[in-house]
Amino acid sequence: MQENAAIPIENTAVGEAFSSARPVVARRADIELMPPEIAQSLLGEGLNFVCAVPLVSRKRVLGTLNAASRREDAFSEAGVKLLEEVAGQFAVALDNALAYSHIEELNETLAEEKLYLADEIRSNYFFEEIIGSSQALQKVLRQVEVVAPSDSTVLICGETGTGKELVARAIHNLSSRRQATFVKLNCAAIPTGLMESEMFGHEKGAFTGAVAQRIGRFELANHGTLFLDEIGEIPPELQPKLLRVLQEQDFERLGSAHTVHVNVRLIAATNRDLQSMVHEGDFRPDLFYRLNVFPIVMPPLRERREDIPKLVRYFVQQVAQRMGKRIETIHSETMEALVRYAWPGNIRELQNIIERAVILSSGSVLRVPMGELTSSREVSGGTPRTMEEAERRHILKVLDETKWIVGGPYGAAARLGMKRSTLQSRMQKLRIHRPRS
Repeated sequence: MQENAAIPIENTAVGEAFSSARPVVARRADIELMPPEIAQSLLGEGLNFVCAVPLVSRKRVLGTLNAASRREDAFSEAGVKLLEEVAGQFAVALDNALAYSHIEELNETLAEEKLYLADEIRSNYFFEEIIGSSQALQKVLRQVEVVAPSDSTVLICGETGTGKELVARAIHNLSSRRQATFVKLNCAAIPTGLMESEMFGHEKGAFTGAVAQRIGRFELANHGTLFLDEIGEIPPELQPKLLRVLQEQDFERLGSAHTVHVNVRLIAATNRDLQSMVHEGDFRPDLFYRLNVFPIVMPPLRERREDIPKLVRYFVQQVAQRMGKRIETIHSETMEALVRYAWPGNIRELQNIIERAVILSSGSVLRVPMGELTSSREVSGGTPRTMEEAERRHILKVLDETKWIVGGPYGAAARLGMKRSTLQSRMQKLRIHRPRS
């Protein structure tokens, strides 16, 4: 057939598959009944068999996947089933591509309307608890503003304590669902045997101890947002049901045959490498693709050191007010030590240190337990988990020793035995940025 030719909806296998959302098989006798231009084109090529399979995603048909053959019985029933499975994967990929395209359009619109964040602490309602002006954080907040108006699934990745839940709440607050419920479920905090009930609910008598009907988190979040924290902890046996909800937006409670329909936006978060889990067989690849529509990577605190003074002042103010104390002074040596520290526990660790410091401070000067902080050269402590992490630590150590001089005979590039441009490229890939003084 001619490339980019228009195919009518009526009286064609492709049109019938698109309209009915089910596979359609047409043999020679069926092809002869199609519109003359379509029939002549197919039969002129010697094609006597056509199989059209709809590309269905989220209960909408995006198109069709078509196969043709010169043999009248080219595909058995098993062959048609295989083509349906292939079409399902194509539909997921096409749906993700359309979502990315829509997000790009939103991005351009936001740029034209000059809605990008300023390089100062945000004080508006949506970002009031997200403190910082570093480039790494501003990049995240720009992504939040871009994706929030859409209904696309968001996957927030990053180390523990980097503020993933705050970003999830910001996405919800900026979306059209902000008047509805924001429901949170920490998948790592729920015993495996109770996870399905927590997510989807159960009927009275569904299992031992089910003395009453229970509404699950998906139902509670209907027309709102569901935040699944630590998504990597979901057991393999529950992953197919979660995938079905994301695809079809319906499920059954435990002990019930009644289908519950919901309209939920999902935001997931993890501190694990889901792609590695997919390769190891611990996480379904199709579920990963459904979750990974719009990934946001939260930078660790050691990569946004210029934000530490702002965070320290914010936490001191909040904690002191709550405890009825008046802290007016933070010595410069104390602040420098806090900035130098690697913060393996990220913002959560900093918040805990500041709360302990406020408790220990009897006067107006903040007294930080300095013995609990280590040198910044002990970057995050412990044995590196990956080669990339080990490389990053080594480069940071050399940069610290050379006072962040990259080029020249005594610079970090020479110490590392590489060209200046090569080191700069590695720094960019490993997200290494010089801390502001």
